[in-house]
Amino acid sequence: MHGRCHCGNLCFDLDWELESTGIPARACACSFCARHGGLWTSQPQGILKIHISDPSLVSRYAFGTATADFLVCARCGVVSVATSCIEGRLYAVVNVQALDDIDPSLFRHESVHLDNEEKCVRIARRKQNWIANVAYVERTP
Repeated sequence: MHGRCHCGNLCFDLDWELESTGIPARACACSFCARHGGLWTSQPQGILKIHISDPSLVSRYAFGTATADFLVCARCGVVSVATSCIEGRLYAVVNVQALDDIDPSLFRHESVHLDNEEKCVRIARRKQNWIANVAYVERTP
């Protein structure tokens, strides 16, 4: 699967075996995700490669527990990826709204409310559920 922000400055390639039941699409109810329309997916055994054309146009926004960075394209404003560095390893989720050429009927929508989640529980959940094979790679022309 391929995804990107609107202007294409931040792109990603996501490789995983799709389940026959579709793509989980979690709508986080926190104020940031609600305001940005974040609908997140991950697969722990997936492989995510993040490509950024102009890093000066990507801001990292952390709030609350400051345990995740939301990658916001400064040019178009789209939040495509969120990352979390846990014990020296990078984990991530991607916004299904940023996926290219995916039939929306494949999304299995669910709502999550994590506002009162303790920090240690949040980190453990991410280690278990987020994409664990994440790399920033050079974009080839």
